[in-house]
Amino acid sequence: MSEVTRSVKISRRRNGHPVVREEHKLGYSTKTAMLLLTPSGLILGALVVVPLIFLVFTSFTDFNQRTLFTGEFNVVGLSTYAAVLADSEFWWSVVRTVLLMAACVAGTVLLGMAVAQFMTKLGKVTQYIVTVTMILAWAMPEVASAEVWNWLFQPGYGVINWLLTQLHVFGDVTNVSWANDARLAYICIWLLVVWQAIPFVAVTMFAAIQQVDPSCIEAAKIDGAGPVRLYWMITIPLVKPTLLLVTVLSIIWDFNIFNQIWLVSKGGPDNATANLGVFTYKKAFVGFDIGNGAAISVITTLMLLALTAVYIRSLLKSGEDLV
Repeated sequence: MSEVTRSVKISRRRNGHPVVREEHKLGYSTKTAMLLLTPSGLILGALVVVPLIFLVFTSFTDFNQRTLFTGEFNVVGLSTYAAVLADSEFWWSVVRTVLLMAACVAGTVLLGMAVAQFMTKLGKVTQYIVTVTMILAWAMPEVASAEVWNWLFQPGYGVINWLLTQLHVFGDVTNVSWANDARLAYICIWLLVVWQAIPFVAVTMFAAIQQVDPSCIEAAKIDGAGPVRLYWMITIPLVKPTLLLVTVLSIIWDFNIFNQIWLVSKGGPDNATANLGVFTYKKAFVGFDIGNGAAISVITTLMLLALTAVYIRSLLKSGEDLV
């Protein structure tokens, strides 16, 4: 809590009547807090605000490969945005992004909730072991995870191809290249994204479930509620804020998927798996149309802000209900 000191000064006017003036000064604690926050504020400004301003400015220019060597560019106004919005490939990338995001979020949240509920049935020692294991899996760098995934699905000697062949259900798939088939590439990417995200959702939801008042569970059991009804009618409503949080975070993260797609399929075959992130990268750093790439990034940012606004609005509505 900030400390505010109040000083009273008495001055006299020319007619002799006293005038009382109050001056409010910031206390020592507030000044110290502002001083301590200054370095982080400067770092955030340098690493977030300044690049964002430059990105927005670049989106109104014809910044391209020539500019990288000569420094010359022209301000073209909204023509970059008009070109992006008129590009059919941009809209296809939006569709692919939304569909992949929906599939990944659904898989991540549903499987994460299932794992969290399963953890409540384990003993304390087993819970700790499972939690640590999932945290280690979640902390694994995306590049390393993607490379392991490429090895698992590698045509010729991949473990997954070998296992599927041994099942004798899909025939001989030893030499099948998952990245060269759009449907198989999406399955591979979906599995990778969900596998990486489940630990966060599971651990977070498990912590939320642990905070549910046991008396509510016992009362529902006395009323004859079964396990399924108990979970949907008691547990889910009580952990709804946490569930909403992990869902929104998953939407934002899965909307911005890039590493997994680029390292598994590079957006192929024939841009079939190119979402907005891959499409932007190819536009800006492969085709060197940096102005259009910046415009796509700004549009993507606005989309994410809209999604975040929905989450913030729901939080505010929840807060109003609690008052």
